[in-house]
Amino acid sequence: MRVISGSFKGKKIFKPKDNKTRPLKDLTKESIFNIIEHSNKFKIDLINSNILDLFSGVGSFGIECLSRGVKKVIFVENYSGVLPILKKNLLNLKLYNEYEILENDIYGNNFFLNFYKKFDIIFLDPPFKDKNFHLLLIKIKNLKVLNKNGIIIVHRHKTETDNFSNIFKIIEQKKYGISKVSFLSFSNE
Repeated sequence: MRVISGSFKGKKIFKPKDNKTRPLKDLTKESIFNIIEHSNKFKIDLINSNILDLFSGVGSFGIECLSRGVKKVIFVENYSGVLPILKKNLLNLKLYNEYEILENDIYGNNFFLNFYKKFDIIFLDPPFKDKNFHLLLIKIKNLKVLNKNGIIIVHRHKTETDNFSNIFKIIEQKKYGISKVSFLSFSNE
């Protein structure tokens, strides 16, 4: 697994030895960034973006964002089996002001209250068996964590039928192998 593009292109991303973490495959990641950069369904200025990477794992998505020059990435992960690898991957970049790691339970009541700015992209990559992540979408909407023109990218198993609760609309949805990637924006109210 490597960084695909940008200033860290080709840099190796370390992954865990256990099978509890499912790193984002390079092909899926490359496809996500192609959509971000070339879609005419939404407009994201990646370089000036603030990114929230939820269920970060080894940091593959957020590291790709950093390599492409985004303003800031907040990585959120609390699984002790992958946190040392996430930290190692980020230290290898030798960047210190462009990211932050939060070792928090995303489902905690006060989690989203701690942010002082809104995000342009929120990436959600929950465990495939997680059935509660739609609660996070409700909190994101209610607490206004996403910029008005921002997007949410959700990485799930291709067989999942997720309920986005009419809070967000699906802008685009693609399947890659066993993965399904959904691009969401605020629904018209």
